[in-house]
Amino acid sequence: MQRLDGAAAIPADLAGGIVALGNFDGFHLGHQAVMGAAVARARAQGRPALVATFDPHPVRHFRPEAPPFRLTTLDQRERLFAGAGADAMVVFGFDAGLAALSAADFIRERLVGALQVAGVVTGEDFTFGRAKGGNIAVMTDWGARLGFAVEAVAPVTLDGEAVSSSRIRTALREGRPEAAARLLTRPFAVEGIVQHGDKVGRTIGYPTANLDMGKYLRPAYGIYAVRGRLADGTVLDGAANLGVRPQFDPPKELLEPYFFDWSGDLYGQAIEVELIAYLRPEARFDGLDALVAQMEADCAAARDILSARA
Repeated sequence: MQRLDGAAAIPADLAGGIVALGNFDGFHLGHQAVMGAAVARARAQGRPALVATFDPHPVRHFRPEAPPFRLTTLDQRERLFAGAGADAMVVFGFDAGLAALSAADFIRERLVGALQVAGVVTGEDFTFGRAKGGNIAVMTDWGARLGFAVEAVAPVTLDGEAVSSSRIRTALREGRPEAAARLLTRPFAVEGIVQHGDKVGRTIGYPTANLDMGKYLRPAYGIYAVRGRLADGTVLDGAANLGVRPQFDPPKELLEPYFFDWSGDLYGQAIEVELIAYLRPEARFDGLDALVAQMEADCAAARDILSARA
């Protein structure tokens, strides 16, 4: 799948497409409904299916001091979009220039001028343009003027409540990864490059693959049952500490998965770690022996959970 710059002219073979338009952070059930409608329309009309996202997230531009909140990286979104049937991903770089565009100019310059869209599919509550001056009514009006179709997809509900990225973030911050996974249709996953650490885990028989949390949302600190995916497709079960490691000084925020029944050098490799279940909060113990005993119990609990969810 191609990744395109939303400010540049679209390649000729992708012009006249149907674009699913939104932030799509997390690509949850609601986002998938928008993407599904766009792909269905594109296939029915024999047109390219595009998905447009914004990076960085608009919140990061308007509130740069906001704590990390992202649910997916661009690379993760690209894979998810491809799996949902998109032919290309369009990335609108969200900066001061884009923020200053009126809703009308965004439609004329970006959607029609650059992308040459034949149709736009978005959520009913999607807003865009300077000061959020655009909504589905504005998009529909301009579509009628400029000759592109517009479709609004209603919110998807689960357990009587609309599925949203905010709802997912709340579940993760509260240590409820299973609830987040139901909304996402997959476990929340952190992807990164394995970095060198202080190697304390090796000295106590639990070598870990250390990942920086970067711009990801911070779920509840604690111990998780996890599933790791290596670049070659290998899937590994394990347990991980997510947090600041209160047993050791100085504190250092990391996601540290220990993978069962596996050995190898992961330094410098890209891996993705799924949070499957929350086991307990972080804690400080009276010495390494107590820590190791707790780690043994944590790994046993994680094995039981993961074996039941194979």
